[in-house]
Amino acid sequence: MARKTKAQALETKSLLIEAAIDCFAGRGVSATSLSDIAEHAGMTRGAIYWHFKNKTELFKAIWVNSDEEIDRLHLEFASLYPNDPLGQLKHFLISFLQSLVVDERRRKIMEIIYHKCEFVGEMQSINQLDQKLVLEDYPKIAEKLSLCIHAQQLPSTLDTQRSAVVCRAYITGIIENWLFSPASFDMKALAPTLVQAMIDLLQYSPSLRITPHAESDDNVS
Repeated sequence: MARKTKAQALETKSLLIEAAIDCFAGRGVSATSLSDIAEHAGMTRGAIYWHFKNKTELFKAIWVNSDEEIDRLHLEFASLYPNDPLGQLKHFLISFLQSLVVDERRRKIMEIIYHKCEFVGEMQSINQLDQKLVLEDYPKIAEKLSLCIHAQQLPSTLDTQRSAVVCRAYITGIIENWLFSPASFDMKALAPTLVQAMIDLLQYSPSLRITPHAESDDNVS
C-alpha cells in the first residue's frame, strides 16, 4: 500500500478528531472507546494508533485545537480594536459566549470539557494539564487588565491579580451553567449584558482595589 501523503495524513487526523468530538459529546469520554471513534469515523483502530497513542492523547489534541481557535479569536479582536484593550476584551468575550449558541462544534467541545469528562484513571494527566492551563490563564488575564489600566479604561488602583481570579470564575461559571441547562437563559441575547456586568465589577467594586494596608501587613513581624 502506498504511503499516505502529508496532506492525507493531516486529513485523516482531522477526521478522527471530529469523530472523537462527536462521540465524547454524545457518550462522555469514559464511556467512549477507541473502537467507537474509529467506527464513527469509518476507519480502523489502526488508523487511530497511527496518529494517537491512546484516548488521552486524542482528547489532548481536541483541547489544544480548541485553545488554538481561541488564540486566533483573540488576535482577530486585537486587530479590530488595536488601541482599545477593553474593547478587545469585551467583544471577544461576547463573541465567544454567543458562539456557544451558534457554533455546534465549539459547544460540543465545551460540553466535553465541563460536563463529559472525568479526570480520573487514564485521564488524570489531562487534569494536570487543566491545572497548568488555569495557572497560565491568571497572568494572561492580569496582563490584559493592566493594558486597560494603562489606556485609562479601568481604575489605576485595580488589583489585577485578584480581578483575574474573579473574571475567570465569572466567565467559566456562566459557560458551565448555560451548558448544563441551555434553556435556563438566552445566552445569545444576554451575553453583552453579562460581559458588561463583569466590566462594571472591575470598574466600580471596592473589593477589587489595591488596599493600602496590604503592604503594611506584609511588614508586620
